[in-house]
Amino acid sequence: MINTRHPLRQAASSIAAILVLSACADSHAQPRREVPPLRGEARTAIFAGGCFWSIEHGFEAIPGVIEATSGFTGGRVNNPTYRQVVAGGTGHVEAVRVTYDSGRISYRQLVDRFWRMIDPTDPDGQFCDQGPTYVAGVHVTADQRAIAEASRRAAAAELGETRFRTPVVNARRFWPAEAYHQDYARRNPANYQAYATGCRRAARLRAVWG
Repeated sequence: MINTRHPLRQAASSIAAILVLSACADSHAQPRREVPPLRGEARTAIFAGGCFWSIEHGFEAIPGVIEATSGFTGGRVNNPTYRQVVAGGTGHVEAVRVTYDSGRISYRQLVDRFWRMIDPTDPDGQFCDQGPTYVAGVHVTADQRAIAEASRRAAAAELGETRFRTPVVNARRFWPAEAYHQDYARRNPANYQAYATGCRRAARLRAVWG
């Protein structure tokens, strides 16, 4: 399958790649959100939901999430670059590794929230990002699988099992993306908003979930 990319995202990515130093400078003007002391354990979970900018941005807005890191998982190439992944052939999907405080939010709650960030009726990508690198999924460890599958069944019951196409899959090694992709929505709000608006994310989520 050919990996098709929305022109707004393609332009934003090119700008980010060229202006890495500017993006880093912006991060000084926009300090990271404060994270309160742990109440439980710092645990991790991996989610793929199309554009990792959007999934990272969505998770970092949830109380109890310590950090969300954009990256890649599921492929055959060690330490892949963004250009390698979007060119195709590495087997990776864009994904986000979520680090969370188990004393403030549970894994089940994270999975429940994830479904509402995506269109789980689309098996081929998300919104305007289509192709193998944008396929959505919950990537689980052995101890997470039963919880994730229970959450999936509950969400699928709302939309209809035959319509619900996003799977729960075994997690593989996660590789962080380049620095200019991290916290992209926070550091580049205008570019990100142009991308999200052009992809009609909000309208599609309303259509799917009401």
